[in-house]
Amino acid sequence: MSAPTALVTGTSTGIGRVIALALGRAGYNLAVTEIDADQLRDLLAHPDLKGRKAVPVALDLASQASIEAAFAHAADALGHIDVLVNNAGRALIRPVVEVTRADWDALVAVNLTGTFFLTQEFGRHAIAYGRGGAVITIASTHGLTGIAGRAVYGIAKAGLIQMTRMLAIEWAPHGIRANAIAPATVLTPSRAEMLNDPAARERMLGRIPTGRFVTSEEVAAAVVYLAGPDAGSITGQVLAVDGGLTAQ
Repeated sequence: MSAPTALVTGTSTGIGRVIALALGRAGYNLAVTEIDADQLRDLLAHPDLKGRKAVPVALDLASQASIEAAFAHAADALGHIDVLVNNAGRALIRPVVEVTRADWDALVAVNLTGTFFLTQEFGRHAIAYGRGGAVITIASTHGLTGIAGRAVYGIAKAGLIQMTRMLAIEWAPHGIRANAIAPATVLTPSRAEMLNDPAARERMLGRIPTGRFVTSEEVAAAVVYLAGPDAGSITGQVLAVDGGLTAQ
């Protein structure tokens, strides 16, 4: 039997990069994406992908033409796509009263609209291919709880969580599972500057009962589990990798 395959979005840095490497170690052949595919050279050369087929794909989730072309390229290069990991997204920290229409449109176009239509492409492919599959969407605790300054981001993430539930029901007859992962604050390079501010760090840690930030590796481990056969009866769920934040 051929190796399983996965398409992972937003993989040049941060959580997406770690997810791609974890799936590579787990035996998956990969299509990895970024707006500028040249940014993926370092990832493709990583030892954890040795022996795996890893295809770089240029993808701009704000463009429907890019979504369609990127998925077609990935599916053609790998032969089929078993797993879609929706990781790519934009962040916005801004009070509601200061959010502009341009702010809203730019974030929602990528985090919600683009992710939905890429998932649609995967669903069409998986249904036609007839061997089932899995969608794993990286949401956020901001899609489950309220917090000041992150309304647009949280609204989009909440939309992805509801998308997950809808897909789980609609695509279950086709053997396609859909789940979401909702991390609390994850230690990534993009967060380094914020976390170096002692006051901001203390404020963020104060919301997490375990008293530490989530690691990218913990999120990636959850992705590998939800993608695999051991999670065959898990669909429509939101796994909060959050140190107990949403249990409060």
